[in-house]
Amino acid sequence: MKDFEDHLEIRALLERYCDGVNQRDAAIWGNTWAENAVWELPHLEMSGITGRDNIVAAWLDAMQLFPFVNMMAQPGFISIEGDHAVMRSYTSEVAVMQDGTQIEPRGEYEDECIRENGEWKFSLRRFRVLHGE
Repeated sequence: MKDFEDHLEIRALLERYCDGVNQRDAAIWGNTWAENAVWELPHLEMSGITGRDNIVAAWLDAMQLFPFVNMMAQPGFISIEGDHAVMRSYTSEVAVMQDGTQIEPRGEYEDECIRENGEWKFSLRRFRVLHGE
């Protein structure tokens, strides 16, 4: 039963992440990250952004480039061992850039999650573009 509950909590983590993006809410989005997390977006030459505060600052800078963003994601795979989990999730996004150009990337995140202070958080998110952008 605990494994089922952990799966639901990790899915809810991914849902909160998307909600934070869609609401442009740094508090919601930032709260999905572990204190010493790492965020990697190699296609944007953003690798190894370490620490929640640095990740949120980078996200706030990036969000200024897009007056509109809508992100949806779903897990494809979740494996849990104690307080550590691995997840592969797929994203579908629509974003409008400052010049009005619309992009619609589809991507994949390789995620690691940890239970930190009783809550599941992302400890590593590594993004890969599958199509678009």
